[in-house]
Amino acid sequence: MIYNSTRNKNLKLTATEAILKGLSDDGGLFVPETIPHLKSSMKELSELGYKELAYEIMSLFLDDLTEEELKGCIENAYGDNFDDPDIAPMSYADGSYYLELYHGPTIAFKDMALQILPHLMTASAAKNGLTKDIVILTATSGDTGKAAMAGFADVPHTKIMVFFPDGGVSDVQRLQMVTQKGDNVSVVSVDGNFDDCQTGVKQIFNDMEFRALADAKDYRFSSANSINIGRLVPQIVYYAYAYCNLLKNEKISENDPINVCVPTGNFGNILAAYLAKKIGVPIDKLICASNMNNVLTDFFESGTYDRNRSFHLTMSPSMDILISSNLERLIYFISGCDDKATAAFMDELAQKGSYTITPAMKEGLKDFIAGCASEEETAGEIRKVYNDTGYVIDTHTSVASCVARRLKESGSLSDIPMVIASTASPYKFARSIVGAIRNDGSDMSKDDLTMIDELMTLTDMPEPNAIKEIRHADIRHDGHISVDEMKAAVQGFLN
Repeated sequence: MIYNSTRNKNLKLTATEAILKGLSDDGGLFVPETIPHLKSSMKELSELGYKELAYEIMSLFLDDLTEEELKGCIENAYGDNFDDPDIAPMSYADGSYYLELYHGPTIAFKDMALQILPHLMTASAAKNGLTKDIVILTATSGDTGKAAMAGFADVPHTKIMVFFPDGGVSDVQRLQMVTQKGDNVSVVSVDGNFDDCQTGVKQIFNDMEFRALADAKDYRFSSANSINIGRLVPQIVYYAYAYCNLLKNEKISENDPINVCVPTGNFGNILAAYLAKKIGVPIDKLICASNMNNVLTDFFESGTYDRNRSFHLTMSPSMDILISSNLERLIYFISGCDDKATAAFMDELAQKGSYTITPAMKEGLKDFIAGCASEEETAGEIRKVYNDTGYVIDTHTSVASCVARRLKESGSLSDIPMVIASTASPYKFARSIVGAIRNDGSDMSKDDLTMIDELMTLTDMPEPNAIKEIRHADIRHDGHISVDEMKAAVQGFLN
């Protein structure tokens, strides 16, 4: 399997080389030269556990790792660190199947890929004879940062630095990050939004002089964001697992289609669902659900991507994004793998803040349906699902649930099973959940840990270990910088 940049098809790397590099030197993202296809039937795959299925799918994309090497990575990633033996269990509530992706150590879906990425990184380094220390630079809208630090903490020959928007994450997300242990980790808040953090990281990657300086000090930059193909490939697995779960439990027959609805910010999670469909998982519609930052909804409806709009801080902060980096990979695919056209679109985005795809490319979006939810609708969906079924969903999952419900009720979707990606534990956003369920104007001024206690009392949900850990943890990281200080912060971290 060969990988090339979305902006330069002549640049060809193996999977392990692409994982180590993270982002192409031309600013493009790595994509497989050809998309493989499943070697077994869905019926055969439905008999496998999560780890066995992960090998069947990931080996299609990461074929320069030996069976022993890849299985070792998978075995180390998915074990007792998840609080459910199914790794990604499903719950049925109010007419939909909620694919619970938050049973890992940081109670967010990012664990599904970031528990294995450090192992893929170290295996890739060994495969390519890399002796330099790998430096992970990551921007986060709340969940990636903690999940990445938890995965890379004290991993030999790695360092990780995380940037998050000050005031742009929930208090629990912030506490999870600033209390992270590990001699090789650092996290700083940035005076800006997620897009500022993400752009700053990309600028550091593209600063050839700075990278040469780091290289001379035996450091190799890479990324743990979903721009890294080593993040994206593991996410394909859980969509196939969801289908296999339904098939095994006789909720569907083999080859029956399902719909998938994903709360979407940086476009990585739904792109993984798109790739699952492309390799042979019978998915009909891919529903892209956005909050008030609905740049993707407008794109799928109009064919114009325009980030020139107001930025909103919402109760679903991990989706507060106006520059969805992984959309570049979809643009590349629907352009007929035209690297020059993709590069031109991305240049337009950088220069003007917008671009418009061709009518032929818009035809390539027919697998997608997009919708968005307001803050009131998001809170109302949490309340409805809880009142009707007793099931509790977080604010991001609620956006997807709301959009899926609206589409089903409008008759816009065929009557087939709906799988909703449930991306975070409700405990990460307890204040918003309690406020939505109560809906009585009661005092919400208490601190987030107190609100967690109230959520426990209200719903009788067990408290996850991730929450127990931050209750009395020491603050270990208190740095705060402006956007233009990010490079200097990296220099300081690397001494």
